[in-house]
Amino acid sequence: MDSSTSLGEFLRSRRARLEPHTVGLPPSPIPRRGKGLRREEVATLSGVSVDYYARLEQGRIGNVSDQVLSAIEDALRLDPLEREHLRGLVGTTPAKPHRRAPAKARVRVGLRTYIDAIDPIPAMLQGPRMEVLAWNRAATILLADFAAMPSEDRNIARWLFLDPSNRSRYPDWEEIAAPTVAALRAFQNPHVPDEELERLVGELSVASEEFARYWADYRLFQHTHGTKRIFHPAVGVMTLNYETLHIPDSGGQFISTYTADVGSPSEEMLSILMSWGDEQPVDSAEWMSESTKNESPRRD
Repeated sequence: MDSSTSLGEFLRSRRARLEPHTVGLPPSPIPRRGKGLRREEVATLSGVSVDYYARLEQGRIGNVSDQVLSAIEDALRLDPLEREHLRGLVGTTPAKPHRRAPAKARVRVGLRTYIDAIDPIPAMLQGPRMEVLAWNRAATILLADFAAMPSEDRNIARWLFLDPSNRSRYPDWEEIAAPTVAALRAFQNPHVPDEELERLVGELSVASEEFARYWADYRLFQHTHGTKRIFHPAVGVMTLNYETLHIPDSGGQFISTYTADVGSPSEEMLSILMSWGDEQPVDSAEWMSESTKNESPRRD
């Protein structure tokens, strides 16, 4: 996908999420054909002509001044990540080296050692295309036996959307899946071809209507920190904190770790789960059979 196509998609998606009253515009007597702001409304809010903004959405504008870009960013209520993305699309900022990863990511020995060393804290190393590059024993117990998967299936996006057991593993599945797709969107650099990413997006768009819908939403996301609810049939539902450690000079690799609040029921459940680490990990079939039982899982 070229940058002009991405620019149009991005701008249209940003104005589609805004309603006139949220940006201080009065109701229009003319019925709207679609949701969100019209082009002329964005142009008015930005202080540019309708023709100019229309040509910008069509990718037919050359150099765009910083003043005009700032006005459009303000009109569309863009957050910092979206502003950076827009400027990358119009070519006002140079592409960052970390925005493109090599076709085959290499994992430093020190990172593998670090991930193993912090066990029993579940941790895994991912690439920017959501590749699972390294993981420790605790991550295998909590999430999945990545070692047993074919290497091409060790991808969080592919795993989330194609493995039905994850609907049970993550009680708030949509809150996990949508940001995952948005993170892939944020990594995509239309100025630099990425056949591996395009192949992944194409495969998942065909296999999953939900993935295709999230991709079309053009949301952007960067993993930082937060909480996730994770169900394990052995202990029930745990509320865990995740932290993301971005690795400098790695082509976009990052480490995700999972912990529980001190003294919480989830901490006790996670500790019990990790103490059973020498037992065989629960496979996908067991996940599905457990999730379909009539008894309710234990919750915090």
